[in-house]
Amino acid sequence: MKKYSIHIVLTTAIFSLLLVSCDKNKILQPNDQVTAADVYKTAAGYKSVLAKVYAAFALTGNNGPAGSADVQGVDEGTSDFFRLLWCAQELPTDEAVVGWTDAGLPDFHTMSWSASNTFLEGLYYRSTYQITLCNEFIRQCSDANVKSRGITGDSATMIAYYKAEARFLRAYQYWVLMDIFGNPPFATEDDALGSATPRQIDRASLYTYVMSELKALAADGVMAAPRANEYGRADQGAVWALIARVALNAEIYTGTADYDDAVTYSQKVINAGYNLISNYDQLMLADNNKNKNDSEFILTINYDGNATQNYGGTTFLTHGPVGGTESASSFGIDGGWAGIRATSALIDLFPAPTTTSFPNNGNSDSRAEYWTDGQTEAIADISTFTNGYPMTKYRNVTSAGAGGSNLYYSDVDMPIFRLAEQYLIYAEATLRGGAGGDATQALKYVNELRARAYYGTNAGAINTSDLTLDFILNERGRELYWEGFRRTDLIRYGRFTDGTYLWPWKGGSKNGAGVASFRNLYPLPTADLSVNPNLKQNTGY
Repeated sequence: MKKYSIHIVLTTAIFSLLLVSCDKNKILQPNDQVTAADVYKTAAGYKSVLAKVYAAFALTGNNGPAGSADVQGVDEGTSDFFRLLWCAQELPTDEAVVGWTDAGLPDFHTMSWSASNTFLEGLYYRSTYQITLCNEFIRQCSDANVKSRGITGDSATMIAYYKAEARFLRAYQYWVLMDIFGNPPFATEDDALGSATPRQIDRASLYTYVMSELKALAADGVMAAPRANEYGRADQGAVWALIARVALNAEIYTGTADYDDAVTYSQKVINAGYNLISNYDQLMLADNNKNKNDSEFILTINYDGNATQNYGGTTFLTHGPVGGTESASSFGIDGGWAGIRATSALIDLFPAPTTTSFPNNGNSDSRAEYWTDGQTEAIADISTFTNGYPMTKYRNVTSAGAGGSNLYYSDVDMPIFRLAEQYLIYAEATLRGGAGGDATQALKYVNELRARAYYGTNAGAINTSDLTLDFILNERGRELYWEGFRRTDLIRYGRFTDGTYLWPWKGGSKNGAGVASFRNLYPLPTADLSVNPNLKQNTGY
């Protein structure tokens, strides 16, 4: 079993918190009798609360996999952060379909979601819940609070690092809300806990806030140096990575591009000593934590089959695509859920397979991890699992072929930042005119990814004339598929809702159809609008 550097499995909610959002019925109120005065007596107590802040990324409640859920009104099995984000980012795109008919899921394919979509509500409340945890922790880390508890010296210094990490995690969740919902409710540690009517912030102002927070945290000495923190905890490298990602999308968020920062900060990450994992097909395995801070993973959500049991995260991604003729044992799981597959648009990004060998089908590009036996590439009926190729990228087995620690729950850690993304950010921002970007260097980074993909050879190498923005979008699809990027990428390229770039079942049409551009943003939940007069719904909903 993997050991957690920060022991999230041992930590429960230790004080009652109210959501930033005013719909308090959506949040379970922990009933533990331990008070803040008891918990925050020592630096060790502070770290135990920081563990809960991190745990909210990997767990769905205090008991897991069900019971005492963090977010109510949503089935706990689907309330895991990354599962919700994945559905919002992948299911409305050219990368994935799901055959299940849970209320709200088919709406992603038809692009007809409403402000009461259960999955969107779940993501909204999950993100705001995690922001609330951060706000309260940051509040307790104030100099005045630390001093009043008699904590000084190295212990006080350590708490300052914990506070910086919480500020980063809060900025990350505000980026999620900015990207997905645009104009969410907004509160920081300076606002009263459990405010009934939090104010709304517009997308451009939220961008300014997020970037100002991140740049303050990016300064030397504020966070642990890149690769110097415990595995699974944020450091300066994670801050740089998020700045680069946010800056790449600045024009969408604010109307003004910022490719300069995208170049600058992606280059900082690239120069920080991270290394590509040798084999692409080992990225998402049960022991993908084995290289820890010497790998391409910059920050991960840590999952453990015995310690973080829930039905989201990589448990969802290892079980969800398995069915038909696939052998569950090959994936280190008890059985498949026969749900999620790829559209032909994703499959067609790769060269044609030459065999049905697992996991790469004899494909010249090793990233082409999908199952063909008994499946059709075309999807005539989304509800039929054998229509569409399921991707085999996530497998609960080790690089040596042994099973994970648990057949029911995954050991696969989920990287939310990895070096390959930063290579592609640098290349795209350079092509878009980012100051300091070098086209020769951009080509080198892309060819490093393609050398890995083509089994360490130059067979996939491209030339300067091949390196176009269209190529980068396709390469992001090949490299980052099913990692929660695609909706954001298609919006940045102007192809998410338009009627010129189509894929099977876009807009609910078998051959694809464009939809109204207001669907580039998701709606704020009706439940929140009904109780908070400060909130205004996004256009079109």
